[in-house]
Amino acid sequence: MGNSHNEGKKFLDSVHQYFDHAAKFSRLDQGILAQIKACNSVYKVSFPVEVDGKIEVIEGIRVQHSHHKLPSKGGIRFSMQVDEEEVKALATLMTFKCAVVDVPFGGAKGGVKINPRTSSVKMLEKVTRRYAAELIKKNLIGPGIDVPAPDYGTGSREMAWIADTYQAFNYGEISALGCVTGKPIGQGGIRGRAEATGLGIYFGIREALQDTELLEGLGLEGTTMEGKQIIVQGLGNVGYHAAFFCQQDGAIITGIAEREGGIFNEKGIDVQEAFKHRSETGSILNFKDCKNVENSTDLLEYECDILIPAALENQINVKNAASVKAKIIAEGANGPVTREADDILIKNKVVILPDLYLNAGGVTVSYFEWLKNLSNVRFGRMGKRAEEASYRRLVNAIESSSGKTMSVTERALLTKGSDEISLVRSGLEDTMINAYHEIRGVMKEKKIPDLRTAAFLTAIEKIGVSYESLGIFP
Repeated sequence: MGNSHNEGKKFLDSVHQYFDHAAKFSRLDQGILAQIKACNSVYKVSFPVEVDGKIEVIEGIRVQHSHHKLPSKGGIRFSMQVDEEEVKALATLMTFKCAVVDVPFGGAKGGVKINPRTSSVKMLEKVTRRYAAELIKKNLIGPGIDVPAPDYGTGSREMAWIADTYQAFNYGEISALGCVTGKPIGQGGIRGRAEATGLGIYFGIREALQDTELLEGLGLEGTTMEGKQIIVQGLGNVGYHAAFFCQQDGAIITGIAEREGGIFNEKGIDVQEAFKHRSETGSILNFKDCKNVENSTDLLEYECDILIPAALENQINVKNAASVKAKIIAEGANGPVTREADDILIKNKVVILPDLYLNAGGVTVSYFEWLKNLSNVRFGRMGKRAEEASYRRLVNAIESSSGKTMSVTERALLTKGSDEISLVRSGLEDTMINAYHEIRGVMKEKKIPDLRTAAFLTAIEKIGVSYESLGIFP
């Protein structure tokens, strides 16, 4: 516990220091700033669970950092390292993350102290349902109150159990499925949610690469993903999809770091194949044509254009920050760079795309899922065929006036209506592009040297407006 508590405290301190630094640029009253920074509520619970004749006491926690907008929103992690300070830090980040990408939620986070790798499915289901029941009894979960989502150690299965438990307690509530996001498609989930965070990271990096002013002097060739060398730490859902979409757009994934070690090949690694290899063998090591890297954190110091830390917090710290050779650090995980490391990297002219902007794709698409659950209709269901009919009329008119006939493939491409996945992805792309330019605007206007401070300030100002409009303050 000791070590995990220290890590959690370090992480929370980092988030608070980033906040304080950005707050210096704000016009807001000190009282409002203090309120924006504070955690609104922390609920801790212990409950017994009986499995195979043995009773175990499980600890759970839910932190609601901000109620400036409702519901509050944030993942639930299952890990033996769950610790109050860490959950507070993650809930705090969620508040600012939602504000940066204009998702109208307050920030929250939850955790249950259990090892999802060594627990049986039966045990996980009992614990998940009981944790949900504890939150329901205290009115701490609901479509208009607090909406959890998957995080480290949880996935769509656990979200389905929570939704089912909530529905059992709230029989007849028409928007009950909106009590949690990240659900399976057949149980109120949304297409595009699984890859949302990774795809958002890809959109964010792509946007930054076109920003020649920001990247001046870094020695990056061209403004596209083509040929950029990328190292990824963590091949979970986030790291895998981020690497996959970057690779599809021409990037070369040269290194992948995982907890058991890492692999490197400067000519490039096929991300899909590497993921398959790890699923089959239980390890990333010994992948074809790759050099094994025994200590995976060494990969963080290898030469590359873009480093994507997509594992856990505090990975780049005082010990290794000066040795990082990446030109851009794209934060896929929450808090992978400590406050002290941040200073070193900025001094070394490394551009950091901060977590509270870059990995907000997950919460953005969670917001779309929540809207879908409240409206009880799939996106595109009513408009897709009407759109296609309208496009067909247009194509027919072009064909008859030009006298040329299009091929079947061309016709299909031009007359395709928007279905759920294309609407979700276009909404996500629009969100990431707009948020990037908003942060850059604040950066220029206030003469702030780094994107993280500008992102925090963007969020602080938006939340401040909420508090002022609530009439709590004169």
